[in-house]
Amino acid sequence: MVDEAKFFKALGQCIRGLRKKNGYSQEDMISFGFSARHWQQIEAGRPITVRTLLRICDVYKTRMDQIVRGLDRGIYKR
Repeated sequence: MVDEAKFFKALGQCIRGLRKKNGYSQEDMISFGFSARHWQQIEAGRPITVRTLLRICDVYKTRMDQIVRGLDRGIYKR
């Protein structure tokens, strides 16, 4: 069984890293159509839809597999 909370927490950390790597603040994400509050929730690990993930991929001009690659490590409950 997958531990979704761990997955989305790791995804949020990855997305935060992408934002910082690209030199954006959370407030800068408003110009890409995200509210500041929504962006904070994404980075905090709140579950997101595939549509939101695709929007994030568009912002960073990257493929989805590059964002989620490796996030499945350690997310399985025993």
